[in-house]
Amino acid sequence: MKKDRLRACESAPAQNRPSTAYIYLVKNPSSNEISVCAWDSVLYPGTSVVSPTRYGLDLGVVVASADKIGREYEKGNDQIQGACLHGGCCSPADDEDLVAIGDLDEQGEVILTGDNSPVWSEEPDEDPCSSCPGCSAHPPVDMVSLNGDTVWIDRLATPSDLTRYQEFSTKEDEAMRVCREKISMHKLDMKLVTAHFLLGEPKIIFFFTADVRVDFRELVKDLVSVFRIRIELRQIGVRDESRVLGGLAVCGRDYCCHSVTDKLNPVSIKMAKEQNLSLNSMKISGPCGRLLCCLSYEFDFYVEEKQKYPAEGSRLKVGYDLMKVTEVNILSKKISLSGSEGRMLSIPCEAVFFSEENSRWEITDEYASEFLSN
Repeated sequence: MKKDRLRACESAPAQNRPSTAYIYLVKNPSSNEISVCAWDSVLYPGTSVVSPTRYGLDLGVVVASADKIGREYEKGNDQIQGACLHGGCCSPADDEDLVAIGDLDEQGEVILTGDNSPVWSEEPDEDPCSSCPGCSAHPPVDMVSLNGDTVWIDRLATPSDLTRYQEFSTKEDEAMRVCREKISMHKLDMKLVTAHFLLGEPKIIFFFTADVRVDFRELVKDLVSVFRIRIELRQIGVRDESRVLGGLAVCGRDYCCHSVTDKLNPVSIKMAKEQNLSLNSMKISGPCGRLLCCLSYEFDFYVEEKQKYPAEGSRLKVGYDLMKVTEVNILSKKISLSGSEGRMLSIPCEAVFFSEENSRWEITDEYASEFLSN
């Protein structure tokens, strides 16, 4: 009975599946992707499942219910904050692409498929963390109506699945060693990032980065001959390399791309400038060489708040002096001014207001009187 329950929806044809179900955000701990999957019963955050991914069937972890978000999950959706991710939930960037597949035919011969050219472009936690609202209490979940293209969880992960997943994890180091030897033997200009054995099907995925065009057809043949299972090579970008491998950032926490968000948002130098941060690229860049992901987190807040105060570069009349706004510090609520002869002045934000009558920013009478009296 229990075995039937674990695979309740797996064998049912798509047309025979129920029209309503519970939907969940499922994170793949290997690729840090999040997908929306359906299941016919209530699951709690931390439950291990075997679910479809863009690479095939693999282990997944339920991180939250998606019924309040809707089926069309938007990557980076802040409504999933509070669901304890315990690791990462990022999706590959746009420049990741499948570049080669190697497999065996019925006679055991190596065959190649796919494009061989790079395209540039368990159970709930017993001791949940106290800081996550999703861990401190399990809110009620509702069933939702589904359409025909809904992705279903394949089955609940069994203890044997988890054991096999750990065994595969230990084999990945050996797979990396073998692949590096083959890359060196073929003298290919590519950097191997990581390897992953899929849990739900016999397949190894090798992720790599490369700056030039690489012909690795012979490499794929050698790998298939060694491992005797399906091989995929996937090229990823430099931001994805940090996302997949993880590590500690300058703040002392895990990389944002590895543990916080599942969307690699574009980050510009304007975001750092708007927040009055150092424009030294060494200080605001991550290990991938790109601008820090966290620069985008508070950017919208700064833009919204600065609309309430004079723009930097504008002029304010303070007493008999016309002074220039050099900085608006949103956190300290201070406006820095510079006047003639190098005179500097710092005033509180509440000391300024926009005069509709004169169509300009002005100093309040109370502050002007206090300033002139000093």
